[in-house]
Amino acid sequence: MRAGLVLAAAVALAVIGAIRAEALTCEQTTFERNRYTLCTVSPAREDLRTFLKAPNGTPWGQFTTLDAALQARGKRLAFAMNGGMYHEDRAPVGYYVENGREAMRVISSAGPGNFGLLPNGILCIRARRADVIETRAFLRRKPRCDFATQSGPMLVIDGELHPRFLKDSTSRYVRNGVGTSADGRTAVFAISQGAVTFYEFARLFRDRLGLPQALFFDGNVSRLHAPSIGRSDIGRTLGPIVGVVEDAK
Repeated sequence: MRAGLVLAAAVALAVIGAIRAEALTCEQTTFERNRYTLCTVSPAREDLRTFLKAPNGTPWGQFTTLDAALQARGKRLAFAMNGGMYHEDRAPVGYYVENGREAMRVISSAGPGNFGLLPNGILCIRARRADVIETRAFLRRKPRCDFATQSGPMLVIDGELHPRFLKDSTSRYVRNGVGTSADGRTAVFAISQGAVTFYEFARLFRDRLGLPQALFFDGNVSRLHAPSIGRSDIGRTLGPIVGVVEDAK
């Protein structure tokens, strides 16, 4: 194994070890001259969920609205991120599950836009684990998810970059997504601080974090709620949200 690969593997192991030592952490990192904010979650220890609509049927839309509703119940939103693509009415484009109830079916066909750039994938949250699973593999395995959201394209599939990503691409946006470890015990949510290509963003998950599966959530729309580092983005009304709920302090 080349020295560079040995070093990358050592860094990845150190990162995963730090993630497991602390259930929820948010921090900044730099990889190949691009800056990112990473929020790492241990699904076995943290209450990781998806969110779409308030009880009255109105989309939550903003992190502040969701957090206020949780605070009224003695909870709080410890971390959140926009969690997948949506239509103009904020309905999810693809598969969506909340509290075990399916609100939108799996979409497995190719189509326009990033979502339809196959392979795309699903973040499946189950008891004590979370997994990014490529959509057609998901349909074969048929896992039962307590919470789930579909987006696309996949960034990393079984340790390989999406085959359509170009190293010399000029398409740059602020982007966000999630990667998961093979054992489902670690989920790393990332958002770029500046504009990056798909290729650069995917390599963050594979080569910096050592995660075998990673899924793109969105570009340009990307938002993060991370009160532990004093950040809670506002902007256009969001569709699906993924986040961690904990007791209010």
